[in-house]
Amino acid sequence: MLSSKLAIVTGGGSGIGQEICKKLASSGAQLIVADLKKSSAESTAKLLPGSGHTAFQIDVSKYDDVERLKEFIQSSGHHPGVLVNCAGITKDSTLLKMSREQWDDVINVNLNSIFMMSQMIARESVKSQTSLSIVNVSSIVGKIGNFGQTNYSATKAGVIGFTKSAARELATKNVRVNAILPGFIRTPMTEAMPPKVLEAMISMVPQRRLGEPEEIANAVLFLASDMSSYVTGATIEVTGGLGM
Repeated sequence: MLSSKLAIVTGGGSGIGQEICKKLASSGAQLIVADLKKSSAESTAKLLPGSGHTAFQIDVSKYDDVERLKEFIQSSGHHPGVLVNCAGITKDSTLLKMSREQWDDVINVNLNSIFMMSQMIARESVKSQTSLSIVNVSSIVGKIGNFGQTNYSATKAGVIGFTKSAARELATKNVRVNAILPGFIRTPMTEAMPPKVLEAMISMVPQRRLGEPEEIANAVLFLASDMSSYVTGATIEVTGGLGM
């Protein structure tokens, strides 16, 4: 489905990002696994089927790092066909207690990086006249909010608005832009929660279970591939019904 396509996944060193890398690679893509931790990116790259995958250390919140990735891509002679913006952080606090640093750090990683990465890759795509699918990983809390996450919720809502506007601008340039809104997904973080807290979370979900990272990756694969060739500006909720 993605044979011969170069795919870049930020935050690909662990969790949902790693699962996305595995899904895209198993569908024929050549991966650039981009992550803040080089060791994590390298570990993911070693797990992937196929050959030619690259681990790339990057702080996606820094313009100079994004420029360094652009230079690497240009030197490779390949043109990306898929960009998955999955890198993200949380620094939770209630609004009355949140520090400026907590706010700024989450904005920089979760939202500013989406702008810088998407602009850089889209420019390369338009210049080379290469088709491109950008998939932005938002969150259901960008739609419904969440206690103690005004910073995180604001960034994820921003990703939705960015996705729709970018999709309108790039629709005639052979660039599609879509977003995934994950709900409560099974990760080491959720599995470490106290049972009562986890039960309360699951009770909010109509399907009464956590989602699996692979279920997010499946939705990303759909949007990354030609199966969704007539889909742009869309937000797909992978939540088990949460937020309906």
